[in-house]
Amino acid sequence: MNTETKTTKSPVKITEGAIAELKKLIDQQELTEEFGLRLGVQAGGCSGMSYMLGFDREQDGDVEYEVEGIRVFMNKSHTLYLAGMVVDFKSGLDARGFTFENPNASDTCGCGDSFAV
Repeated sequence: MNTETKTTKSPVKITEGAIAELKKLIDQQELTEEFGLRLGVQAGGCSGMSYMLGFDREQDGDVEYEVEGIRVFMNKSHTLYLAGMVVDFKSGLDARGFTFENPNASDTCGCGDSFAV
């Protein structure tokens, strides 16, 4: 693929809790080294844009980062929307799952999966 050079400094922070959960998911799904975590945005959601988070293969236009041994793929054009974002994992009784704290969002919806810029 036409991936740009892997950099060591990701524009997105992934917390220790999220890293632990991601590594658990990688093991459970028995993903090979060709897969990495895809972070991105897509049109949709109640605030206009929604977050993408899942395992995927490298694609054209991706920039690859390494965060605590996890390959992270991000389309170069998505950096504008995601720079400075913090991805966390909550496992409490009132909420369970990945959360996104995005300083670029001008508005977010109640579910936390959708935002506006």
